[in-house]
Amino acid sequence: MFEIFKIGFMSFTLLDLLDISLVSFIIYKIYTIIRGTIAAQIFLGLIVVLFFSFIAQAGNLKALGWLLKLVTDIWVIAFIILFQPEIRRFLLLLGKQPFGARFFKRDDTEDEVAEILTNAAFELSQHQHGALIVLERTVGIKSFIDTGEKINSEVSVNLLRSIFYPRSPLHDGAVIMRNNIILAARCTLPLSNSTKFDKLPLGMRHRAGLGMTEQADVISLIVSEETGSISIAEDGKLYRGLSRDSVRKYLSKRIEPKQHKGVKGIFELFNKSK
Repeated sequence: MFEIFKIGFMSFTLLDLLDISLVSFIIYKIYTIIRGTIAAQIFLGLIVVLFFSFIAQAGNLKALGWLLKLVTDIWVIAFIILFQPEIRRFLLLLGKQPFGARFFKRDDTEDEVAEILTNAAFELSQHQHGALIVLERTVGIKSFIDTGEKINSEVSVNLLRSIFYPRSPLHDGAVIMRNNIILAARCTLPLSNSTKFDKLPLGMRHRAGLGMTEQADVISLIVSEETGSISIAEDGKLYRGLSRDSVRKYLSKRIEPKQHKGVKGIFELFNKSK
């Protein structure tokens, strides 16, 4: 392999440069995802320990190297146990590959769903009826669907208004949807550890909507019962006080296109690319 430079008995090759660049990129991406959380501070501590462990191995300091390796192994296990949500979120982001969009086809259904959800949210907002709607995207969330009442019905404005009417037995909890189908209502969602956003307190409905996006690849549409404001949560981020147009555009853009079914859809794509 091509040698770039040499320091004493150590030579630095092009392969070493590539190796260091890849490791640096991975560390940077992990840090950007968990930045601003307690996990970020612990992750930086782990990087420092790994760095000194590498120095000890390079200097052939066997006792120090063994001690640091022992600490590193324990730290990695503790990191995985303590920060499962952040790791799950990182793996979900890795799974969102741009080339996957080639096997998906956009039709008018997604725009129709976005319009229905927008109209329903703002009608609920006018009456200050709280609502929490979770849109399943690329990964199934059956364990959360099973906590609610099965609906399995095509979405409509009137159906959502009926579900979230304050005297309805289904109005507590969340509605979970896949494409244009309401799968279940009154679902229980995990709460986010964040209790404030932009120095403003978060209610249980907002924490549940935000918490769900921290653990799975979903979009949460939230209507505040106190203020009637509309919020959207995705990838652990919350967007508050949205207008009708911005909600419609966001949902239309982010709702996952339907997948071609079976081998037939793949052959259709193949024939079109010729």
